[in-house]
Amino acid sequence: MKFDDLVRKVSVQGVFTTGQILAGEERPADVRRQLDRWVKAGKVISLRRGVYMLGNNYSKRTVHPFVLANVLKKASYVSLQSALSYYGIIPEYVPVTTSVTTGRPEELSSPAGRFQFRHVTSHLFTGFTEAEVAPEQLALLASPYKALVDLFYLTPHCDNEHYLQELRLTPPDNFDYDRLAYEAACSASGKVDRAVDRLCRMRKES
Repeated sequence: MKFDDLVRKVSVQGVFTTGQILAGEERPADVRRQLDRWVKAGKVISLRRGVYMLGNNYSKRTVHPFVLANVLKKASYVSLQSALSYYGIIPEYVPVTTSVTTGRPEELSSPAGRFQFRHVTSHLFTGFTEAEVAPEQLALLASPYKALVDLFYLTPHCDNEHYLQELRLTPPDNFDYDRLAYEAACSASGKVDRAVDRLCRMRKES
């Protein structure tokens, strides 16, 4: 495979896996050797074993970190602080792209940024959809309600009032607290239910 052929094949998305370019007639060993040469030359960036992106001078766009997170870990969706920041519900800039997965938890540092994957059981792998997070770039992203429930589920003592205050949540005016309560009930976690109940009570008191 020539490098120009690779660019034509993957430049729209910008990120690709080894499997995507092994489907041709060339021998897999030859393709892997070419990849190694392109990585050393800076034409291709290795994100993790089997996952690559084009170098900045060869890609048509900057790949959104949510898209990268989906490719770096199959069976995952962006949630927790990253999703809440995306929706403007928490004020802080989040330097790590946080996701939920049914696979093993892990943290990755790559030339494209830092990524964290938190494990949940399969019955909690819901509440997300494919969203356009940048022009023509789609990623699996939790709803704001599920992102908050995921955060509570994975945080010890999340039902503590001090913790809830420290989050400095700023939901929009049309935020549906009934839907949040429904997502909490689906988690089958008493801790999450208590956190949501306390959050609703704090909202009324304020």
